[in-house]
Amino acid sequence: MNTAGNREILGTELFTTEDGVGWTAFLRGLVARGLSGVRLVVSDAHPGLVDAIASTLPGGSWQRCRTHFMRNLLAKVPRSAGPFVGTLVRSIFAQPDAAAVWAQFRRVVDQLEERFPDAAVMLEAAGPDILAFTSFPFAHWKQIWSNNAQERLNKEIRRRTDVVGIFPNRASVIRLVGMVLAEQHDEWLVVRRYMSAESLAKARLEVIDGEAIEEVRGELVAASR
Repeated sequence: MNTAGNREILGTELFTTEDGVGWTAFLRGLVARGLSGVRLVVSDAHPGLVDAIASTLPGGSWQRCRTHFMRNLLAKVPRSAGPFVGTLVRSIFAQPDAAAVWAQFRRVVDQLEERFPDAAVMLEAAGPDILAFTSFPFAHWKQIWSNNAQERLNKEIRRRTDVVGIFPNRASVIRLVGMVLAEQHDEWLVVRRYMSAESLAKARLEVIDGEAIEEVRGELVAASR
């Protein structure tokens, strides 16, 4: 997303293996073309991505998509317990501020420990990644705690490529996917902004009390030991 609040397609690349090498090369390519000032990358738990962000995007952090994480977490509990656990975990994201989010996170982990210890361990380990959004203004939380918007685009890419089935070469894949991405890029520039300019301007002026948030996190981590 750019500084005006519009989403943009910045680049595309084709890799046969999704790992740290691929992500590092892709992000370095974007930086070489002028990408800077990235504060947050939102995605599923792609192998090597976090290390690639740290090495190529100074000041950038990673938000693990809460939707994808929830699916992984529910696989750790019986199907019959899914609705209960899902409701419990979603309550973490329904809090009014960062301190309340982290406090509820600690309570939910404690509640899960007795009946679903595997789920509790998984949730606790993922805490810093699925709650990275709390370091940003409340007004933006819903837009940055998942990558559902990107998933809709990925679904369209899969639909278009499935029609072809087998591509003759790498260039043909890039041409088709590039066309789909170019169409989406143009559409995003004319539709309603993903975040308002006013909201972004306020965010740039708003001072996030990072030390206070880190203090709360530290207390919660210490309490869990």
